[in-house]
Amino acid sequence: MQIDAHQHFWQPARGDYGWMPKDDPILSRPYGPADLWPQLQAAGVEGTVLVQAAPTVHETEYMLGIADATPWVRGVVGWVDFENPDDAAHLARLARHPAFKGVRPMIQDIADDAWMHRDNVQWAYSAIIDHDLTFDALGFPRHLDHFLALLKRYPAMRVVVDHGMKPQIRAHSAANFRHWAEGMSRIADQTEAFCKFSALITEAHADWTVADLAPYVTHILAAFGPARVMWGSDWPVCRLRGEYADWRAAALALTGHLSAADRAMVFGGTARAFYRL
Repeated sequence: MQIDAHQHFWQPARGDYGWMPKDDPILSRPYGPADLWPQLQAAGVEGTVLVQAAPTVHETEYMLGIADATPWVRGVVGWVDFENPDDAAHLARLARHPAFKGVRPMIQDIADDAWMHRDNVQWAYSAIIDHDLTFDALGFPRHLDHFLALLKRYPAMRVVVDHGMKPQIRAHSAANFRHWAEGMSRIADQTEAFCKFSALITEAHADWTVADLAPYVTHILAAFGPARVMWGSDWPVCRLRGEYADWRAAALALTGHLSAADRAMVFGGTARAFYRL
């Protein structure tokens, strides 16, 4: 089964997407299952993981409603307020829904890079482990050492690094690449974390090429191995740099050297195993 391990739906009129530009012709419009389904069919993708895009429990409930009505949405990664221990009750309630797979705090948008180590958020990691849920690690290369420390502190937490930790491809330099690659290798070698091979075109120039992405994909695959790497579209955010079919075609080209079994892991098997779809 082919799985898209990372996509979004949203309705800006809900009012909880604080990061969204108000007049962006691509982002600031509603996206729902009817918009994505034809593209999934064309790509041969049979299921998706729907990921939060707003820091509210209400949006998580909205996504679970979509999953209830959309058989090909196989799992939902939601949100709870890590700074509010009372949200442990929300997490326990959400964990009972069969489509609810885990949570993603929007760490990339938090000014304090060390926020994840604050005493008042530690309850959440323990609760994630207790409920056997997953943690999507969303950040930038400057967060790599912080995430490594966190993952080593909670080795029982099932973690996936979102978007390869967003390497800054459009600002490529030897120093930037080395910092990112070494940090990713440490996470791969010293923890059991998985990695999403997703959203890379969004970090590249508007006129990106497959060759621009190749060093990053090569490193992700070498560091984590196909059994710990999963492909995701990050649709509709990916539309800032290309349509679903464009990114899918690039991803297939970038993994063309893999065996059939390894490609099957990257494009479905790894996501199914990690999220227990």
